[in-house]
Amino acid sequence: MTAVVLYRIDATKRMSRFYRMDVQPDLFGQWCFVREWGRIGSTGQTRSAPFPTADEARAALDRQRRTKERRGYRALARLTL
Repeated sequence: MTAVVLYRIDATKRMSRFYRMDVQPDLFGQWCFVREWGRIGSTGQTRSAPFPTADEARAALDRQRRTKERRGYRALARLTL
């Protein structure tokens, strides 16, 4: 699965943020939903949550993506500056 990267940029509020999500296998046979977020240009913070199956991890990614899109985050192709 490819990573999902969302951006929230608002020049009037001096806001430029990113939110990256991915599903990756770990060394113990589980799947991890990995999130990274922060200001554009910084390394950001990272959090990983293990799931027993890839489908459960993808479902968590889809839920988080919908949440972030409701808060104004958009994919770069649809982003208007």
